[in-house]
Amino acid sequence: MQVLMTEPGHALCQGRGDLRRVHTALVGTLNTGDWVLVFLDSAQERLSPQRAAEIDATLDLVLQAADGGPPEAAPFDLPSALSRDQLLALAGQPAPAPTHATEARREP
Repeated sequence: MQVLMTEPGHALCQGRGDLRRVHTALVGTLNTGDWVLVFLDSAQERLSPQRAAEIDATLDLVLQAADGGPPEAAPFDLPSALSRDQLLALAGQPAPAPTHATEARREP
């Protein structure tokens, strides 16, 4: 959400067609025009305009999927469709080195 107006401890924010008065204790003093991630009427994190746009686009994709959009139209695979190694890579962790047991399973 983007900050429209501030007052001590709160900010009036707008985003995704919603206008809310949010608590700002977790993020400190905000300025008009700042972007924040809001959860349960509390600003949780300051965001760059680029990160705010990424989150907004991701929420659009989630809503499209929830409305029954075709799975083949999704620009990404859901975690349930990924292999263990792909999940590790997504989490920023290297794939484990193959063991003799996994090598044996790969042989025809």
